[in-house]
Amino acid sequence: MAEKYIVVQGAVCQCNFGSAPDQLKVLSQTKEYANDKDGSTKLIASTKDIGGSTFSSNTFGSCSKQNNRPCKTVVTEWKGFYEKATLTNGGKVLTEDSKATCPIGGAGCIKVVKHGQSAEVSKEHTQKANAKVQKALNPAVDPKALNHPKFTAEGIILS
Repeated sequence: MAEKYIVVQGAVCQCNFGSAPDQLKVLSQTKEYANDKDGSTKLIASTKDIGGSTFSSNTFGSCSKQNNRPCKTVVTEWKGFYEKATLTNGGKVLTEDSKATCPIGGAGCIKVVKHGQSAEVSKEHTQKANAKVQKALNPAVDPKALNHPKFTAEGIILS
């Protein structure tokens, strides 16, 4: 099986019959995080994230299955999840290939467009980076400065 990203808080989803995407809200658990160096914002989504308050706006815009009336998002189940991991809430981990079922749109009508993870560069990353490659990619920054003791995730603090 090819590697897949897991879905986290803020992932963007879209219904095949809706006119707009919406962001996933993880309400089923508060303990397990991914892709968040501080472990405070990117909760892992699971098959337990179902119901009518699963998304930020709880709508995918107008629904073509309902003559373009406003969508009221309701997730009844998720398919295509990662079978080998179970969170403490008993849910299986969602992946970028997971699809949700809506009573109006049917099985698999809601797909993950963006998994919600993003790269965060840490001091450890800069210490392991090849200085010549970094200089070629960004000639305006001195790679040695990135390993300076006053380098933070937000940038370099000059004294």
